Amino acid sequence: MDIDKELEALFDDPLLTVSEEEKSFFDIPQDMRRVIAKKKADYVAQHKLCENFDDYKPLFARVHRELKQGLRSLVKITKTATLSEGRYYFVGGQMLLLEKIGELKKSSNFLPDARTRCIYENGTESDILLQTLRKGVVGDGYAVTELQSESERRFFGSSEITSEDNVTGYIYVLSSLSLNPAIKDVKHLYKIGFSTNSVEQRIANAENEPTYLMAPVKIQASYKVVNMNSQKFEDLIHQLLKPVQFQVSVFDDNGVEHQPQEWFVVPLPVVDVIIQKIVDGSIVGYTYNPKLECLEKRIVKEKSTFDTTGMKVLTLNIKKMYFDEIMKGTKDIEYRQLKQTTLNKYTYLDESDGKRYLRRYDAIRFFVGYHKDRESALVQVKDITYNAGAVEYHLGLILEVLNKS
Repeated sequence: MDIDKELEALFDDPLLTVSEEEKSFFDIPQDMRRVIAKKKADYVAQHKLCENFDDYKPLFARVHRELKQGLRSLVKITKTATLSEGRYYFVGGQMLLLEKIGELKKSSNFLPDARTRCIYENGTESDILLQTLRKGVVGDGYAVTELQSESERRFFGSSEITSEDNVTGYIYVLSSLSLNPAIKDVKHLYKIGFSTNSVEQRIANAENEPTYLMAPVKIQASYKVVNMNSQKFEDLIHQLLKPVQFQVSVFDDNGVEHQPQEWFVVPLPVVDVIIQKIVDGSIVGYTYNPKLECLEKRIVKEKSTFDTTGMKVLTLNIKKMYFDEIMKGTKDIEYRQLKQTTLNKYTYLDESDGKRYLRRYDAIRFFVGYHKDRESALVQVKDITYNAGAVEYHLGLILEVLNKS
């Protein structure tokens, strides 16, 4: 049989014939095509091989090392935070260096945007848009804090203990010498505890005590501490390292089951940093990130300290660009259109004469957007006027700024 005629007969089958009317079902109207064209990106940033990655590889290794040593930490950033050249960030669990920011221009959402050059620790680079990068960092990433100098994290020694200080005991860090595979094969397993006696005395009978996993132990570090409550220390350690608390059951010489609570899976340099921060009181500002094995700085929302007693304060939400203009002093009037839904917010009805008047306010508390960790400012209102259906708030002194990035 002629194969060409067989194929021709197959494709001439009436079942495969589509009429002009039926073809029209698949047509996209011209107006919809324009919408689709608008949504299509002109350019999509791509990762490519970083030709000079050898220049950056040791920098990434150093930052990882400094994170483990506590010289840097991770911090969540807000939507209004500024990303800066030369800073390190994490997105999707990968570290990147924001090496360069191009010429800033206002984007469609009025935020300054630009192409960047970002170097990634996997040896690639990208020219991702600044605002796209910001979304990634805000979403599931972190900023890496600036390098903390050794002088800022100095741990006091015996020479700094004065006669007025009360030496309350020793913080110790131990590793287990157990031959149990369920214990000896666990990397970075340490017991962190507090003793009022010397550490050597405390562990003398370790192989017979469930708290030491019924095995000898090795002292990895010990710290003499002053003016510290042992219960407070234990509470702080357990709260901070609960996600990496080692879960194990051991049996004493009488066959009684125990579940020790003071063993944690955490790198030794991080333990050292944690103890330092407990002693200096700064640990309350951190959490532990098990995935990246380093401390993560908490976002502590600032609270207003400005006394507004006796003042009438109006609360308004505002876009970031206008907020920045008020902070710079280039915007000194805030306009609000009078609508049926806001009539009672900006005006009031005087029952004595039946007329409506502008509400008087002494200050406005501006909030940027609606997210939880937003910037805000308290600004003096010098005068309030009405013009062409809008209330005009004439702004004066900036009385207070909170969460300023």
